[in-house]
Amino acid sequence: MASALTKWLVDPNRNPLAALHMKTVSNRLRKYGLRYDDLYDPMYELDVKEALNRLPREIVDARNQRLKRAMDLSMKHEYLPEDLQAMQTPFRSYLQEMLAFVKRENAEREALGALPLYQRTIP
Repeated sequence: MASALTKWLVDPNRNPLAALHMKTVSNRLRKYGLRYDDLYDPMYELDVKEALNRLPREIVDARNQRLKRAMDLSMKHEYLPEDLQAMQTPFRSYLQEMLAFVKRENAEREALGALPLYQRTIP
């Protein structure tokens, strides 16, 4: 019951509030030329860092360029021009498949009783 309600709440095709939220997030990302996957922080979650390390270099470079451009626009209190905003694809994913793969690998390692590949340490 709870999972069906949760699925309904976050499904933009079935819940008008979720669709409104998705549209708002999409407009915000377009203004800065970002994709949703760019918002994942590799310093916060080590699985994201590992997934980014496994992606091809050109994809990671494009991500870094988008982030630099967004920071520059934010510092200048500007947005991308309208014609460039129309070309943006904020929900085209490049990280989700690799992130899911890394999480499955970690779950498998844990199920087999192996030590994790990486651990967060406090200096």
